[in-house]
Amino acid sequence: MGTLQGIIAAVASFFAVTIIFAIVLFICKTRRKRTQRSRALPRTQPDRVTELSSVTTCDSATFDPSLSQISMSELLLATKNFSSDLIIGDGSFGFVYKANLSNGVTVAIKKLDKDAFQGFREFRAEMETLGKLRHPNIVKILGYCVSDMDRVLIYEFIEKGSLDQWLHDTSPESGDVDGSKQLNCRQPLSWETRLKVIWGVANGLEYLHCLDKPIIHRDIKASNVLLDSEFEAHIADFGLARRIESSHSHVSTQVAGTMGYMPPEYMGGNTAATVMLDVYSFGILMIEIATQRRPNLPVMFDKKEVGLVEWARKMAEGNREMEMVESNNSMEELDKAKVKEYFRIACMCTNEKSRERPAMGKVVELLNQLKT
Repeated sequence: MGTLQGIIAAVASFFAVTIIFAIVLFICKTRRKRTQRSRALPRTQPDRVTELSSVTTCDSATFDPSLSQISMSELLLATKNFSSDLIIGDGSFGFVYKANLSNGVTVAIKKLDKDAFQGFREFRAEMETLGKLRHPNIVKILGYCVSDMDRVLIYEFIEKGSLDQWLHDTSPESGDVDGSKQLNCRQPLSWETRLKVIWGVANGLEYLHCLDKPIIHRDIKASNVLLDSEFEAHIADFGLARRIESSHSHVSTQVAGTMGYMPPEYMGGNTAATVMLDVYSFGILMIEIATQRRPNLPVMFDKKEVGLVEWARKMAEGNREMEMVESNNSMEELDKAKVKEYFRIACMCTNEKSRERPAMGKVVELLNQLKT
């Protein structure tokens, strides 16, 4: 009898343990599935869904009287569904297309990359701020359009393309003349035109830096300077631009910009961006315009490869400024004293110590003296 009771007790214990183990296993599997599902969705997705649900089929705004309310359907028609044949540039976070709108206005349309998104409210606030910028040397943002996950910016169209093309692209330029395609060879820029361009960029930067809440462009370079029919310079592509709040002397940010144009203090990683970042990039642009050398490529000096800034500084120290000027310019027509002063300003702007660089207002003042 005692043996039978022992067997029954053992069997009961076995079943009890089995049931408990099954319950624990079921709970673990359920939790694992929930965890996997939660990991499959980005943490930011609920916020994005909430934000985008507040956007209508097409949320758009215009900042210029030349444009009426625009729609994504019109932009798709104007760009032939963003055809690669209409691409005229590749800016920060997206391609730029030439388009003719239904009202006859020719514009540049930039379609932002999907992975360049920020929150819609922040995007709209930034666009409204940039849309209010009005200066002869700043490309106008005419409006924007948002439809689902697509975000598009509308800019004024600048006829002659980028400064980078005029400095470094020797291939023929295509253009529309009387409805037909023609090829036009770009002529080397004269020294006077180069001065005009760099003066325009300086004025545009001074305007940005002297706003009540200054704007740092953070990506001043030849490809972000557009030239109109009169070779007036227009600063473009504000994809990396940041405002400085009035209560701060700088804005903390991750490194952004283009190799060759960034100052030494900005190369080490997470740092503080100030208006002196733009001043340094502007100084690099001055050297590039005068010498027609790319900033990211080494230059030979005393049989050694050095960077463009070091090369320019060493050449200036040896009173060899005239040798730096791009060879297509007639040396006889150049004022040696003004060329020397030009490179002195460029070296001031590219000083390794940011606090010793001049403000853009001072740079404009110095450049004005070169025009007289």
